[in-house]
Amino acid sequence: MTEHDEVRDLLAAWAFGALEPAEEKTVRRHLAECETCGTEAEHLKETVRLLDGRTAPHPPTPSTHPHPEDTLPASLRSAALGTRRPATSQVAAHATPYAAAVAGLRALLPEAEAHWSTPVVHDWDVHATLAHLLAADEPLAALLGIEARVPLSPTHETTATTPAQPWQDAWNRRTADVIAHEYGRTPEETVADWSAQADALLATDEARDPERAARAVELMGMRLPVADQFLVRAFETWIHTDDIGRALGLTVPPPPEAHLWQLIRLAVRVLGLALGPAAPPVLLAVDGGDRWVLGSDAEPVRAELALDPVDFCLLVGGRYAPGAVPRGSSGDEDAVRNVLERAASLSWL
Repeated sequence: MTEHDEVRDLLAAWAFGALEPAEEKTVRRHLAECETCGTEAEHLKETVRLLDGRTAPHPPTPSTHPHPEDTLPASLRSAALGTRRPATSQVAAHATPYAAAVAGLRALLPEAEAHWSTPVVHDWDVHATLAHLLAADEPLAALLGIEARVPLSPTHETTATTPAQPWQDAWNRRTADVIAHEYGRTPEETVADWSAQADALLATDEARDPERAARAVELMGMRLPVADQFLVRAFETWIHTDDIGRALGLTVPPPPEAHLWQLIRLAVRVLGLALGPAAPPVLLAVDGGDRWVLGSDAEPVRAELALDPVDFCLLVGGRYAPGAVPRGSSGDEDAVRNVLERAASLSWL
């Protein structure tokens, strides 16, 4: 990773004054030399100022991403964007988006009081969505030596993942078990266990040490470095925070730009692997960022596809149907459709 990439990933935390002294020094030195990062840093500082002083919630619409100053309920004011690092541990850049997403969901949950049975997504209400997140964080927590908050069912303990019983089946059984278990408890107890597990994840050595987080592990059907598994957890936590916000009639802002691009770069890598080297090549442009050629590198690009950053993440997160996501495209429509359909198929959220 270049210094430019490293600083870009730190800018949101810098805007909140949440960096360690050595990181602060690196960022300030780079900002003095890089106009692009300097402009983004000033935008983030202004966003923080606005978030600390003005809120006006509006009902969300699927294809718009309002400015943060217009979207947050009062309970999200100082925790909005969630870029302050948790007091219990100073996490590394790869875990900061997860810490931010956890902080954002914690800030939203007071708005759910007396609304726990509000339908959210799939057949889940707010309570079940929190239980789902408790289950979803569990594989990474177990890998890092954190004991499950919900006892394993006999079926889960005795059924191994095999080609005939893929990880999706085991995952669906476990999340159903956890939701059923949590329905026997109060929503506040579910929140407490989810929150404690999240804190435990952020207190691990792997959340603080990039070298320890560099080892590759397979979770949820994806073999990725532990650092990227933290980004997966950030992605899902944000998606479900947005789900809950929509259900409650509140607009949740997207992750800070620096965090959003960490998620986008990971999603593009995973999408490229899913498409494979034989897919018709498509030039993907995510507005305001890089451009990637996905698919075969042995033939000319057949099409170009342009997506908004948040729309791209919502597509990968399963919140847009392939044909419904706002986009710009040219060239071979079949090649474009292949990319969109494969991106939407990545989600299990």
